[in-house]
Amino acid sequence: MSVTLASWRRMWGELGVPTPDELLFRRLVAAWSEPWRHYHSLQHLRECLELLDASRDLAWRPAEIEMALWFHDAVYEPRRDDNEARSAQWAREAAVAAVLSPGATESICTLVMATKDHAPSTDCDTQLLLDIDLAILGAAPARFAESTTQVREEYAHVPEPQWREGRARVLQSFLDREQIYGTPQFRAAREQRARENLAASLRTLAGPATGAWRRSGGNST
Repeated sequence: MSVTLASWRRMWGELGVPTPDELLFRRLVAAWSEPWRHYHSLQHLRECLELLDASRDLAWRPAEIEMALWFHDAVYEPRRDDNEARSAQWAREAAVAAVLSPGATESICTLVMATKDHAPSTDCDTQLLLDIDLAILGAAPARFAESTTQVREEYAHVPEPQWREGRARVLQSFLDREQIYGTPQFRAAREQRARENLAASLRTLAGPATGAWRRSGGNST
């Protein structure tokens, strides 16, 4: 699934909105294209939407998940810690403007907020969204390595020691989970590779600093 106006219109149609706000589409594309985004960019959004398209049969309310994916990093500033709340608020404003039902509005906002801590959920749609957002951990090694560099670039303002400490803490928290992925499909496809990627990254973080990152840094997933 690509990030296109056609897919945007289809999503809103499934939500019961026959004439979606095309200005909102352009605003979101512009937000995901901000120059400081290296990982949390249109590439990430596109990958998420493609994964949803491939696992749509696992969802109860796929259009709500899709809208939540559009908004889950719609607001993203690496120096702030309220990006999810601000993204959820933007999603709420969009849902209210489109006259979505209160239930759908709350569901979408809850889905967006779930990406703050990625806590496992018993709700199947929430867990599918989380598995999609965390799919990068179990990506092919080259893509995982690329994403690590991209996240580091977003946090270039953080000194190397703090980056290594923070990044290692986050990655170790996922590795310590009994299961990284909550859906059987994602677990079968990505769990083992995610553990291998995380272990390799942690070994790198524990080793000596090399290259340009000796002088600058970052601290997130």
